[in-house]
Amino acid sequence: MTNTWYDAVVVGSGFGGLATALELTRRGARVALCETLNYPGGCASTFRRHGYSFEAGATLFSGLDEGQLFGRWVRQLGLDVTVDWLDPMVELRTPGMRLEVYRDRQRLVDQLCAFPEAPADALRDFFTLQRQVAQALWPLFEDPSLLPPLDVRALLRHASRALRYTPLVRWMGRPLGSILERLGLLRFTPLRTYLDALCQITVQCAAAEAEAPFALAAMDYYWRGTGHVRGGIGRLASALAGAVTAGGGEVLYANRVKSLEAVPGGWKVSARRGELLARHVVANVLPQGLMRLLGLPPERLPARLRELAGRVADGWGAVMLYLVVRAPGDASPGAHHLELVQNEQAAFVEGNHLFASLSGEADTGRAPPGHRTLTVSTHVPLRALTGRPEEEQARIVSTIQERMRQGLRRLAPEWMENLQHEMTASPRTFERFTQREAGAVGGVPRRAGLYHYRSLGPRPVMNGLWLVGDSVFPGQSTLATALGGVRTAASITRG
Repeated sequence: MTNTWYDAVVVGSGFGGLATALELTRRGARVALCETLNYPGGCASTFRRHGYSFEAGATLFSGLDEGQLFGRWVRQLGLDVTVDWLDPMVELRTPGMRLEVYRDRQRLVDQLCAFPEAPADALRDFFTLQRQVAQALWPLFEDPSLLPPLDVRALLRHASRALRYTPLVRWMGRPLGSILERLGLLRFTPLRTYLDALCQITVQCAAAEAEAPFALAAMDYYWRGTGHVRGGIGRLASALAGAVTAGGGEVLYANRVKSLEAVPGGWKVSARRGELLARHVVANVLPQGLMRLLGLPPERLPARLRELAGRVADGWGAVMLYLVVRAPGDASPGAHHLELVQNEQAAFVEGNHLFASLSGEADTGRAPPGHRTLTVSTHVPLRALTGRPEEEQARIVSTIQERMRQGLRRLAPEWMENLQHEMTASPRTFERFTQREAGAVGGVPRRAGLYHYRSLGPRPVMNGLWLVGDSVFPGQSTLATALGGVRTAASITRG
């Protein structure tokens, strides 16, 4: 490494870091992107083990329509990325119910209304409100200029849309459960199951406690440019990293950042392959990871950073199964996603609720012909493992994984009849795969409260030091973290 100053060094090549680096290079900045692993994507990566390729996390990806962020980049930058549009996108299974989520929202409403004794009028009222909230908030995700920092044009556009924001005001700071209670839907099990499952993987908490506007907007995730990147989401991550390089940036793999130190004029970044000097550092890590890199005593750390770290610690770790199976004879050739709930009355964690992402026939190289890879995940509270002896943690994780296998055999038996290979992962293993502190997933759970609205735009943690990712606004999802990165780059270049 040389002592040449960079305009910015980005730490971590998750989608928040990739988007920040790409946007900075497109704005003419001199950028270096440092990544510990030898591949990009973080939690949304595709890694290879034992001759198979797996998605690091079981999830869906949005923002892929031509008019959305990822879709625009694919088109404008000529990225070698193919998107397959799945329909249905997800199949929710419980012991007594199957619910398919199609690309047409009305088909979901119709399925719910068709259940015995379904409160059809209340269901339609609920989805009318949901659509109003989503239509108010999703333009912010589809046009990053509407997110802070705001210029005059963006302020005028928000003013013209003021009436659309009216439905938000009543429910800000209140849980989604209060809307269900008002509409008499708390005891309608099919909807509650659907919402609890959806909220657990989007806003990272149960529907009853989820911040209502966030949860209602997240429900539109399935209908907003959600698709499957052929070959795995890592293809998109690698393509974006390539675009950073093509734009003049440097992408430094296998270059773990060890520490950050404020120096006159900016920051010294000490990494495996040497030191870098930068006027700005953008950390695509969890707050805990940034605290570790700073190495400061607690009293010298910013209060905001300590608060964020505490909120992440109240969230979730990932317990995983990575499977290779021979596809059943009647399996669809496309990629697929299953959401499995063993007991609708129990918490949707620790193997009771599973999300499974299955590769498709067109995902060549992921598994041998006629076989599929499955990434299966469930949540475990981080505090259930923190501070326990390693042997006790291992027992807890092993028990959860056996419950996951039972759920798969019970609710998706066709995919378990010809199991060829299994690899397990605890939160600690997931940390190795993704470099997430403690194997944490999902950032800050969006439980009800007005505190979510205190910081709606990028602002430095310290002078010249920025945090991006799912623990800061706009929060969870690959698309949201990328949008946060774009707006952070805008803030840096404005300064």
